[in-house]
Amino acid sequence: MKNQIFKTNINCSGCVAKVKDQLNSLVGENNWQVDILNPKKPLTILNENIDQERVIEVVENLGFKIEPLDNQ
Repeated sequence: MKNQIFKTNINCSGCVAKVKDQLNSLVGENNWQVDILNPKKPLTILNENIDQERVIEVVENLGFKIEPLDNQ
């Protein structure tokens, strides 16, 4: 299964806490992660079947920038 990876500006534990409930509802708990130590602050969705546009919409509505990265 390929993951979906997005470049974000979710850059601290407080930011992660802000998106936690919405992302858990959308993709399920433990099906996403943000690497706040990486300069691109990648959000990885561990489910390729989630609509990419919906992920972008949810994160943007919470006040963060997000754009797809090439899946790795």
